[in-house]
Amino acid sequence: MQNKILVSACLMGHAVRYDGRAKPLLHPVIETWRAEGRLVTICPEMSAGMKVPRPPAEIANAAFGEEVLAGTARVVELTGADVTEEFLQAAENAVALARQAGCRYALLIDGSPSCGSGFIYDGTFSGRKQAGNGVTAAALKAAGVEVFSDHEIERLIERIAQ
Repeated sequence: MQNKILVSACLMGHAVRYDGRAKPLLHPVIETWRAEGRLVTICPEMSAGMKVPRPPAEIANAAFGEEVLAGTARVVELTGADVTEEFLQAAENAVALARQAGCRYALLIDGSPSCGSGFIYDGTFSGRKQAGNGVTAAALKAAGVEVFSDHEIERLIERIAQ
């Protein structure tokens, strides 16, 4: 059985990002993995019923996904709307899909308050980045899934080869 990889839908070319766009990851190994049936695609936010496009969201007060999971931080939209419950549902859906499909790894778009694993934004909507995990990335890591950002695909390739 080959190692399965949960992948952010936007990286696979699906126009599911908050702004209605995709952010395709163009790398030869993606097509190889697709042909081998290794890829399991999800947009966590859409799986939780969030629409496209939608207002941008960030984890408030420079907090992290782990804190959202613990109930001590919130996810808010630029409009001020609290979307914490949607992001928690999104994370739960991603973990459930990863378990169901047997995904040992996840390849997620960085910067997202859901999928970010190298960096997320600081909650001020000013474009300031901070190292940390989004809600889905934190939940997947807690569930034992190894998470890699789109900038770490070479590391993922090496890890799978081990």
